[in-house]
Amino acid sequence: MLDARSDVPAMEHRPERARSCAWGLLAFITVDHQMIDAIEKWRGKQRPIPNASEAIRKLVEIGLASAHRAVLRTKKATDASEMAGQEIDRLGDPSATDEERQLRKRRLIKGPKEFRDIRRPNR
Repeated sequence: MLDARSDVPAMEHRPERARSCAWGLLAFITVDHQMIDAIEKWRGKQRPIPNASEAIRKLVEIGLASAHRAVLRTKKATDASEMAGQEIDRLGDPSATDEERQLRKRRLIKGPKEFRDIRRPNR
């Protein structure tokens, strides 16, 4: 079980800054009991069961990778929307007013209202 060290004032364990070690960065973090329980629950599901440091390091890696994928997904969605907009402009009806073309373009890019409500939310 992780040691919350609630009996010792937090300032005694907090260095002025994180120390750089030969093998990486030594960092001190404060976590509440709810997070400790979540880490312990995750550790219990792993085989072999990692120690607390390994578990936290792995969870940070997973979180960073997930954030990176979210950025890539957003960039890909933006790029696809821009490409669709360019293609719609190219194929658009030149006899329509600018306002009508913009309205048509917006409806095509956003999709039908019925489908917008059932789209999978970003993960």
